[in-house]
Amino acid sequence: MAKEDNTLGILSHLLGLFTGFLGPLIIFLATDDKKGKNHSKLALNWQFSALIYSVVGAILSLIFVGFLVIAAVGIINIVFCIIATVKASKGEYWVYPLTIPFFAVKLKKK
Repeated sequence: MAKEDNTLGILSHLLGLFTGFLGPLIIFLATDDKKGKNHSKLALNWQFSALIYSVVGAILSLIFVGFLVIAAVGIINIVFCIIATVKASKGEYWVYPLTIPFFAVKLKKK
């Protein structure tokens, strides 16, 4: 039984942690691998959502609530990216909670 290659999935989520949406976007544009594209779409959906939440937090920082929103988004981003990376290493998809679906992802049901 051959072990499947989960490298692109792992990189999609891990790069999202360090580069925001740029890393998953590069993987999405550069690969033809279906699983790699699906993982990069999941990561892109979350990173774009997190960017929007951060912008809202920046606007709300004018009334001092936004600093909490920005901090929460930062912590949630770290946690979510780690969970998604671990799931990808096992060959599983993980749909990030609180995500706006910019890219449609067709996931196989087990």
